[in-house]
Amino acid sequence: MRYKSERALELLRAGSNQLDAEFREGQEEAIRHIVNGDGRILVVQKTGWGKSFVYFIATKLLREAGMGPALLISPLLALMRNQIAAAERMGVRAETINSDNQAEWETVENAIQRNAVDILLISPERLANERFRSEALAKVSDQIALLVIDEAHCISDWGHDFRPDYRRIERIMRNLPSNLRLLATTATANDRVIDDLKEVLGPNLEISRGDLNRPSLTLQTIRLPSQAERLAWLAEQLPVLPGNGIIYTLTIRDAEQVSGWLKSRGLNVEAYTGETGDQRPKLEDALLENEVKALVATTALGMGFDKPDLAFVIHYQTPGSVVAYYQQVGRAGRALDTAYGVLLSGEEETEITDYFIESAFPTIDEVEAVLNALEEAPGGLSIPQFPSVVNISKGRIQKTIQLLSLETPAPIAKQGTKWQLTAATLDNTFWERAERLTELRRVEQAQMQEYVRLTSGHMGFLIQALDGEPENISPTGLLPLPTEPDPVLVQETVAFLRRTSLPIEPRKQWPSGGLPHYNLSGRIDPNLQAQPGKALCIWGDAGWGGSVRQGKYHDGRFSDDLLVACKKLVEEWNPQPAPEWVTCAPSPRHPDLVPDFARRLAETLDLPFKQVLIKTQDRPEQKTMANSVQQARNIDGSLELADEALPDGALLLVDDMVDSRWTFTVATWLLRSHGSGEVWPLALAQAGGR
Repeated sequence: MRYKSERALELLRAGSNQLDAEFREGQEEAIRHIVNGDGRILVVQKTGWGKSFVYFIATKLLREAGMGPALLISPLLALMRNQIAAAERMGVRAETINSDNQAEWETVENAIQRNAVDILLISPERLANERFRSEALAKVSDQIALLVIDEAHCISDWGHDFRPDYRRIERIMRNLPSNLRLLATTATANDRVIDDLKEVLGPNLEISRGDLNRPSLTLQTIRLPSQAERLAWLAEQLPVLPGNGIIYTLTIRDAEQVSGWLKSRGLNVEAYTGETGDQRPKLEDALLENEVKALVATTALGMGFDKPDLAFVIHYQTPGSVVAYYQQVGRAGRALDTAYGVLLSGEEETEITDYFIESAFPTIDEVEAVLNALEEAPGGLSIPQFPSVVNISKGRIQKTIQLLSLETPAPIAKQGTKWQLTAATLDNTFWERAERLTELRRVEQAQMQEYVRLTSGHMGFLIQALDGEPENISPTGLLPLPTEPDPVLVQETVAFLRRTSLPIEPRKQWPSGGLPHYNLSGRIDPNLQAQPGKALCIWGDAGWGGSVRQGKYHDGRFSDDLLVACKKLVEEWNPQPAPEWVTCAPSPRHPDLVPDFARRLAETLDLPFKQVLIKTQDRPEQKTMANSVQQARNIDGSLELADEALPDGALLLVDDMVDSRWTFTVATWLLRSHGSGEVWPLALAQAGGR
């Protein structure tokens, strides 16, 4: 079939809702290439260029020529509402099958059978679903006229955002007819990633690669080591920045903390994270309609979000790679003459990106533990059964199983709900890849720290790092933002960080398999449960977290400042019935640390202190236990009450750290079982776990 230029322009104008819209450089050429069947093509264009128009217009033209539907594989289904609305304006019937719309699957599948769907959107994870492959995909696979792989850099394990499920696409590619129209799109692919994509998508892959320069962006880096300094800077600069924008953080906790602080200063911001859930569309719309000054977001607000008039993107910490940073900061200024891209750099960022690097692949010990557990279980194990037999967190178990199952040949396979060993052994290339990519992430991390130290030439640095041509870069005319926060505001920030306290929710269920020594299982009797407790801070964090760490590992004694803070916390908390005495959790490794603090706290609260809990067995530290079941078993049988009568009334149960809550849970059960009043847990710090 032949490409129809006038019809393509009509569709562009309908989809964009602009009667005078014209194709951007490279757009029409890519559409023509697809429609004419001139071979497979990879489109590498910066965010906002309009890659979705390429595949929706090509789909519509192919359908009008009597050809079959298109299949789009994308990790962004939740963020593609704007693009799908544009498709509908062009008359493109787009449907999706994903984990959020299971009730609609049958209806969509029936529509596909009736040839009433022009483009089907699925996530790469759908390709792992046997039912989808056999019942939906197999029935139409021979009719598909165009395969679109969105965010194609996710295929490449060289890429910053490699997603294991994208490896399934590589297997699919081997079985596709060589003449199938294929379009792959990405905004972030350097030469190394492009070479990798050629390997997967075909050696004769046409490359359409655009200019990487963002002429509207004024880029700036500011080193502010402490969180208090950066929070103060944000509170000072956000009100005077024009327009609306995004503040990116590396963790969910930081997003919530930054949002809470800015709200306390009267600024209209909201946190947007992986835990935002069904509020995401509402928050996206609020930013699109300029109803909030900024969203404080993790990468959950990443690929796929499109607001052309975003006036600023600020990073609260340095991301782990240039490609990740370029993609995020590039959301600003797409339809503006000028916009700010400011990177704030802090002392905790390397610790966070180290964690991401080190947890990207399972360790040899984790892989061996999973494979050994399966060898000991001929009938296989389901994911919920693993924590009882391996000392690995549930998230690490899932990652290990996912990566092992994607190997070719795979050493494990799923039968029903259970994973079992296969006859295959794990090839050494698995570990070679892990080592190679871990080293690459270290290089990328160092490259971003080099970017932080720049005083000029920021855009040129990014373009060069992405293998582009850093030419014709000119200043935007925006003045740099101040680099020092107001010292008074910094002190107010410290005070804010020290006002926070965190809830400790009581456990209501004993762990899977129970606690054999105490003969406990199932639901915890409500009369033997702890009351909702409080933690003063998060371990090592801004505010009091550093003081707790200093006291435990350097001073050997918790400071009087922490004592005053805990006294104030208890007074503001005002638990009822009020505690009438104080006790604490025992620790053989630090026998005097917590009792000393609990005794001093009791004195300041004018309450008696009595140490009634004893440790009968020396067990490994709880932090060495990687999941909740192992943490519970580590406590099982190790706590007892001293052989003396308990004081009357409710009590404060004090510990320095709370993580799994099993120490508090078992100690409370012992106390309540022996006639104590209500137990109110109080911890100096909650375990960090960024």
